[in-house]
Amino acid sequence: MNLTLAHPAAAAPARGARLLAAAALAGIAWNAFGVVQWLKTESATLDSLTAGGLSPAQAALYLSLPAWISVAFAVGVGAGLAGSVALLLRRHRHALVLLSLSLLAYAVLFAGDAWLGLFAAIPGQMAILSVVVLIAIGLWALALHAYRQQIRH
Repeated sequence: MNLTLAHPAAAAPARGARLLAAAALAGIAWNAFGVVQWLKTESATLDSLTAGGLSPAQAALYLSLPAWISVAFAVGVGAGLAGSVALLLRRHRHALVLLSLSLLAYAVLFAGDAWLGLFAAIPGQMAILSVVVLIAIGLWALALHAYRQQIRH
């Protein structure tokens, strides 16, 4: 019977790859949920928004947002989803570019929502978008770390 034990340091890269894959899968799920949310905003009506808990004034403001807000949201979730898939496929350079684009789009969305008064009118929107931006930062940082590890080896 031949028992060979791997050096403990050899297990670290495998564990790191599993953690990266798990984070990429979580990013895929999160951004797929974001795509669904974006699709809901694209089909939103005054009735659907008020049925969802917004006041008529809040719903009217939401429906009056300029098209670039929707474009920023679409780019954020689309690039986030594609970047998470690239991360899972170990295309770290592509993941970094896509997740950078996603983060930039979310920064534009955050600034736009603040500037257009959405945060003042719908206070929960700031909390939601803050979480979105923090997750985008986390995915971007993960892609950056993975890319740096890749170019070192």
